[in-house]
Amino acid sequence: MTTLPSETVGDAYTDSTAWELLADLSDLGDRMPGHEGEAVGASLVADAFEDAGLSEVAVTEFPIPGWWRGEASLRLDHRGRSHVFDGSHELVELPGTPSGEVTGEIVDMGYGLPEDFEDVDLSGCIAMASSITPDDYGRWVHRSEKYDYASESGAEGFLFYNHIEGALPPTGSINHTNGPGPIPAVGLSKELGSRLTRHCDEVAGDGGIEATLSVEARNEPATSANVEAVVGPDTDEEVLYTAHVDAHDVGVGANDNGFGSALAVGVGRVLASIEDELETRVRLVVFGAEETGLYGSYYWSHTHDLDDVKCVLNVDGAGYSRNLEIYPHGASGLGEAFEEVEDEFDVPIVVEDGLRPHSDHWPFVQRGVAGGQGRSTADGSGRGWGHTHGDTLDKLDIRDLRELTVLCAAGVAKLAEADREIEGRDPEAVKAETIEEGHDVGMKATDSWPWGEERPWPWADELA
Repeated sequence: MTTLPSETVGDAYTDSTAWELLADLSDLGDRMPGHEGEAVGASLVADAFEDAGLSEVAVTEFPIPGWWRGEASLRLDHRGRSHVFDGSHELVELPGTPSGEVTGEIVDMGYGLPEDFEDVDLSGCIAMASSITPDDYGRWVHRSEKYDYASESGAEGFLFYNHIEGALPPTGSINHTNGPGPIPAVGLSKELGSRLTRHCDEVAGDGGIEATLSVEARNEPATSANVEAVVGPDTDEEVLYTAHVDAHDVGVGANDNGFGSALAVGVGRVLASIEDELETRVRLVVFGAEETGLYGSYYWSHTHDLDDVKCVLNVDGAGYSRNLEIYPHGASGLGEAFEEVEDEFDVPIVVEDGLRPHSDHWPFVQRGVAGGQGRSTADGSGRGWGHTHGDTLDKLDIRDLRELTVLCAAGVAKLAEADREIEGRDPEAVKAETIEEGHDVGMKATDSWPWGEERPWPWADELA
């Protein structure tokens, strides 16, 4: 059984290398997929891998549909007066939106659940939906799903308002992976969304309120990149530890997922210090272009032999606290490794059931590879200030980064034990669970269902 030496643990608890990388990534400001900042971020990670003593450091580029935001505004005509909202604290464009200007009645679709759009004709209207999904609904309804329901119902524009206060309009891809979506779309702050909801309630049944949504955006081909390095013996199988370096450009992406990129470097440094004790090679991969369609992980998983991958641990959304959660997605042996880490360090690690199909482990899990997601939680964190201009370094804690570095490295070292069996799953069993949990509804609505003829990546024909 592999355990981290006390000296290694002590060094990790005093090391600041990963935190310094996180600060550097945050200071780039814009790491949007395909933008210059993402490329600089990938280079910083590659340099940090080199400095950590890892081998075979490589940066691999791949094509993506790029997107650049322009100006956006919403003009509201209400009670004979016009109000124009165009501040960054009021609204931001959703990546993948096309340019355009539309005028129509605002229709509040509430939570924007599938049933909210049944038999609803939104022709000529601007649909509005909340970013939240009710706790008792059974699954999370993604913004892109709400967007597509609005478009399919005839809406000519889409407003996505936050449920978190603080003048933080949410961004996030509308997941049209081969180009722009069909209708203009923006995220609104909770405060603006509440105001529009109130106005809609005031005039219910009396003609509604009219608004003009104006969006300028640029959609054109771009290039992203994956960064990787290895540590440990030259074995046929590899354990993958992954994160993503890109971030939405409205903030600095400190937690999502600069924290995860820094963790990858911290974990790599710990594993390099015990390299002679590793029994299976570990490959650390920091993907590009996660936020706009999991492009980096789809590209990697379709240009490598997955029979060589023993298992994957992807860490995304871990900066909320040092309370580690592991979602093994039904892979036998993956969760058990972290339960052993919990016992050894006498700290709580929660191993959760269920599928989380919205990060870079998913391209592996859907094809039967044993894949887990690591994240952290805090009371009331939820999405929180993620995907807003509030995702900044000051909200994170170096102590959380150090502790999660130790716990994740300890877990990966156990996953790399030669006699530890980690069993993947039959893709058909993953498909059945995806349907059982209701995720298929949203995936089919957004053309990202991976088990049909439609494939959610632009390289499908070349890489299938």
